[in-house]
Amino acid sequence: MTTECADRSTIGYPAAVRWLVFGSYDVRRHPRIGVLVQGLRAAGDQVVELNVPLPLDTAGRVAVLRQPWRLPLLVGQLARCWLLLALRSRRHRRAIRRGSAEAVHGVLVGYLGHFDVHLARWLFRRTPIVLDHLASAVGTARDRNLAERGGIRDRLMRMIDDAALRRADVVVVDTEEQAAALPAHARGREVVVPVGAGTEWFAAGGRAGSAGGREDDAEAPGVRVGPGDPPGAVRLNPVAGHRIQPRRDRRRDGDPGPVPARLRVIFVGLFTPLHGTVTVGAALARLADDERIEVTMVGTGQDFSACRRAAAGNPRITWYDWITATELPRCVARHQVSLGIFGDSGKALRVVPTKVFQGAAAGCAIVTSDTGPQRRALGDAAVFVPPGDPEALAAALRALADDPIRVAHLRAAARRRALDRFYPATVVAPLRQRFAVTGAPPCPYPGGAVASGDEMFPGAPASPADPASPGGVTTLGGRPGPC
Repeated sequence: MTTECADRSTIGYPAAVRWLVFGSYDVRRHPRIGVLVQGLRAAGDQVVELNVPLPLDTAGRVAVLRQPWRLPLLVGQLARCWLLLALRSRRHRRAIRRGSAEAVHGVLVGYLGHFDVHLARWLFRRTPIVLDHLASAVGTARDRNLAERGGIRDRLMRMIDDAALRRADVVVVDTEEQAAALPAHARGREVVVPVGAGTEWFAAGGRAGSAGGREDDAEAPGVRVGPGDPPGAVRLNPVAGHRIQPRRDRRRDGDPGPVPARLRVIFVGLFTPLHGTVTVGAALARLADDERIEVTMVGTGQDFSACRRAAAGNPRITWYDWITATELPRCVARHQVSLGIFGDSGKALRVVPTKVFQGAAAGCAIVTSDTGPQRRALGDAAVFVPPGDPEALAAALRALADDPIRVAHLRAAARRRALDRFYPATVVAPLRQRFAVTGAPPCPYPGGAVASGDEMFPGAPASPADPASPGGVTTLGGRPGPC
C-alpha cells in the first residue's frame, strides 16, 4: 500500500486516525499513558487500547535489578502478558494485512515499554511504532543509586535503552533536556510531549474553585470532612488530623478571636532520590515551631524512612501510605500548596514531575526546584527553590504562610497555566504533528478512502471534559495517589 490518505502538508493529519495503544503498562501506576489516550481522543482520533498490565510495579523492577535471582519472576510475568497481547492483536494484524478499513495508522507503546516495543515491532512490522520513553532505564538506575556510571549494570541498562529506541519510529520524551540525553542514533526521531494532567484533575480543580478554593468545606459526595480520613486512605501513625475550619481561640481578654487558617501543603510520591524527600523532611523539621503550616505526606519508597526521621520533630504532619486513585485529585485539590521535586540528581534536573502538572490542574500553588525544564513549564506560576536546599524550602513555605493573598494569586496562575498548556488535547499536539509529518503511514484504506467507525473502535471520541474517559484512572509517582 503506497497511496497517501490525504495531503498531510495541507491538513496536518489524516482525516480519521486510528491508534492502537499497546503494551503491559499500568495506567493506575503511571498516568502518563492515560493522559495521551485522553488527549488523542479529545483531538478527534480513534483509539483502542490493547493492554495486559504487568503485575510488577516500579519497585518490583528495581528489586530485580538489586536481586538478579528475581529475574525469572519478571520473565514469567512478562511472557504471560506477551502471549495475551499477541493473541488479542490478531484481528488488528489481519486488518493491516488485508488493507481493510479497520487497520490502525500507528501503534503507541505505553511507558515502561522497553521490552514491549520489541513485541510491537515484531507483530506490526508495517505499521509505525511510537514509543513513550518517559524515563530511560539507565537514568532510573543511576537516580536510585543502583548503577555506577560505566559499571556492568549501567552498561546493561544502556543496552536495554538502545535496543528499545532502535525499534521505534518515533520516540516520545517529556522535556528538551530528556531529548538531548538520547543517544545519537535516536536523535531526529524524538518529539517532546509534556506529561500533562488527566481531565479528572481539572474537574477537581474546578470543584475546588467553585467552593472558593476550599473544597474541603463542601459536603462533596463520597468525601468525609472533619477529623476523619479521606475514603480509601491508610494512615501511618498519624500525629495530627486536619482542621477544616479556621480555629477561634480565646484571647487573654476573654473575647474569641479568629486564628488564621493553616496553610495546607501536600506532597505525593514514591520517595525516590529524584523527589528529594530527605530535603523535604529536613525542611519540615525547620517548620516544627510554625503552627500555621500543616503538611500531608503521601506514599512510601526508597527514602521514606530517612524522610520520616528528618521530619520527626514536626507534630503537624499527617502520613498516608495509600490514597485510592479515584480520590487523589479531589484530595490534592483540598490543599493550597502542592510540592514538586527537590532532588539534585542529573535526572531530577531534566524532568518536570507528574505531580507538578496535576497539582496545577487541581488549582494548587506549586513549590518546586529551580530547574530549566520546570521554569519553562510553569513560568511565573510557581515558587522555585534551589534543588537539595531544605532551608530555602522552609523559608518559601513560611513566606507563603505570611501572605495568603500571594497564595491565592499563585493558585490562580497555576490553574490558568494548566488550562492553557497541560490539558490532554493540548499536550498531544506535538505528537500528532510529528506523526503526521514523519510517521506518515501508508493509507490502510483501499483507494485512499477514509473509513468510519467500526466494532474495533466503538463509540465517538471521549469528551475532554469527561473524567470517566478511558485512561482517567490516575495515580502519582507510580502508586495510587496521595491526600
